[in-house]
Amino acid sequence: MILENLRGREGVIGTLLALGLSTAALAQNAPPPAVSVAKPVVKEVVEYDDFIGRFEAVDRVDVRARVSGYVDKIHFVDGAIVKAGDPLFTIDQRPYQAALEEAQAGVEAAKARVDFAAGDVSRAENLRKSGNITGQIYDERTQTLATAKADLNRAQATLNRAKLDLQFTEIKAPIAGRMSRRLVSLGNLVNANETVLTNVVSMDPINFYFDVDERSYLAYQKLSTGSLRVSSDGNLNEVLVATSNEREPIHKGHMDFTDNRLDAASGTMRARAVFENKDLALVPGLFGRIRILGSDKYKGVLVPEDALGSDQDRRVVYVVGADNTISLKPVRVGSRVDGYRVIREGLKGDETIVVNGLMRVRPGIKVDPKLTTLPATAVAAAN
Repeated sequence: MILENLRGREGVIGTLLALGLSTAALAQNAPPPAVSVAKPVVKEVVEYDDFIGRFEAVDRVDVRARVSGYVDKIHFVDGAIVKAGDPLFTIDQRPYQAALEEAQAGVEAAKARVDFAAGDVSRAENLRKSGNITGQIYDERTQTLATAKADLNRAQATLNRAKLDLQFTEIKAPIAGRMSRRLVSLGNLVNANETVLTNVVSMDPINFYFDVDERSYLAYQKLSTGSLRVSSDGNLNEVLVATSNEREPIHKGHMDFTDNRLDAASGTMRARAVFENKDLALVPGLFGRIRILGSDKYKGVLVPEDALGSDQDRRVVYVVGADNTISLKPVRVGSRVDGYRVIREGLKGDETIVVNGLMRVRPGIKVDPKLTTLPATAVAAAN
């Protein structure tokens, strides 16, 4: 019985060994996997970098009254587009109209006193020539005329202030832009220079603020084009921006400002671009993605995204040797250009790389390469 069991086990082991040898033999005799290979696209490229930021109004004004009083009229609709100088609120004008009339009366009275004092001085001059008046009386009348003129100037200043206060009862839009909601209602008492009535923001043009990390900022400083350079003509620093619902930046603008120091806490430089906003589609506070020039023009090596693999924490491509053997090549990738990924380090551009079928290859095996030619742009290939 024991002898039969041993013979049975030997038979099983023999069968397994035969199957193993057969599988190995099949693997050795299997044809190499077919993969698509191509030369990288080599051409002059310019890289662009994207940063996140938000739109902000060029001007924003909290509207306050310059005189105290009760709100008598409201001339705008919440959220309306206004021009500079359009009426917004009217403060009850009656107290200020009465003060204006009182000041006008004061000016008239002061003018009468000046005219009377001037007549006295004229008569005193004639009497002084004939010796019928003393010098002291003449000096007193001259002093009275000077005092009357000073009183007239004071009355005129009071009148000017009364006119100004009456003008201030008409609160007008300080800038052109879009109104917020009204913060007071008819009949509310407002205090001069304190109560905020509403606010208005300018809409066209509109600013876009974003932060650039220190490493990128230093790299931009070395570029001949100067990506963050502020230029009055906007030709050397054109930028594009996209809102959150746009896949590609389409709004054109130019750099307008870079701060004078890096933020020590975040290690970033605040920058600003300005954009036209004729259709008022861009509003303050809106999130956006800005694209700025990231490099000078240079001869770049481009590969499709499908040709890039991962090996732990590095990106790699599979290179086909002269004997069709696969080798692993670590690379450092850059931004996307024309639908391809820029290879900043790792490839010269004359290699043959696997562009399709990465799951079937590994370093050291032989493959059956099917040579293809990559188009100048990946978009053209997709079409």
